[in-house]
Amino acid sequence: MFEASSILFIYVETPLHAGAGRGLGAVDLPLQRERATGYPIVQGSGLKGCLRAAARSKLQPTELDAIFGPEQDPSEHAGALAVGDARVLLFPVRSLAGVFAWTTSAHALARFYREAAMANLPVAWSVPAAPGDDEALVSGTALKAGDSVVFEEFSFKPKDAALAEIGAWIADKALLPAPNKTGQTDEYSYWRAALRTKLSILPEDDFRDFLQYATEVQTHVRLKRETKTVDEGPWTEESLPVDTLLYAPLMSSRSRSERVKLTAKEILWKLQNLGLARLQLGGDETTGQGMVALRFYGGEVK
Repeated sequence: MFEASSILFIYVETPLHAGAGRGLGAVDLPLQRERATGYPIVQGSGLKGCLRAAARSKLQPTELDAIFGPEQDPSEHAGALAVGDARVLLFPVRSLAGVFAWTTSAHALARFYREAAMANLPVAWSVPAAPGDDEALVSGTALKAGDSVVFEEFSFKPKDAALAEIGAWIADKALLPAPNKTGQTDEYSYWRAALRTKLSILPEDDFRDFLQYATEVQTHVRLKRETKTVDEGPWTEESLPVDTLLYAPLMSSRSRSERVKLTAKEILWKLQNLGLARLQLGGDETTGQGMVALRFYGGEVK
């Protein structure tokens, strides 16, 4: 029985490839995706393993096993932490005005709202009604090009909505916070301000199409060491683009280890206070891909 919950926000800083193996379509190495919607995800097992690897040097081995489960003898006891799949909340697309927009849908927002309610976490906004088939909800004029908004090659009729409140809340809870120390660089100040004006809610079918066809596709080859000619390839690899925002539920029970006794809230508190502002997630680590910024919401010990 889970006794404490929180949400982990994951902001993509370099293209993120959480792969599903060899694909049968146009892309050789596609992203992991949900079966019903086709939305990209990062499976919870991979995310949990990445968190464990990052925590290995920061926790005692007995604490690591109590939280994530023992590596040597998994039958000894289960880990106390459960990590859900990371789902897309905001997806960046090209915009004719404003360079790019963060897009989402009523469906994606409602999913997040439901998971936040399951975790007993407050959300200071309501899910707006879905726009019409050829409409896009926007706030202000930053994304408007004349009488339209144009994302990729698709044009929508802008419909003004109170999205600044949603954007401000997401910026406050999901992005890296402003530094506490005077003189430190605030690398996310631009993004927190931009989320108020560059957020757009699309019809659900259009948002799904962007998630399926507007991801980043890179072409790779492997060279022979001696001749620098092609040894293997080319092959294509799909990635989530920079500035995608994902979220994953974290749920905890009290520790089951006989050596370490921790409450569910203490486990989440330990995880949040490891100093994990960034980590590398997914494949292509040696090429600098998969760098993400982390922000925890909820689960604090009062």
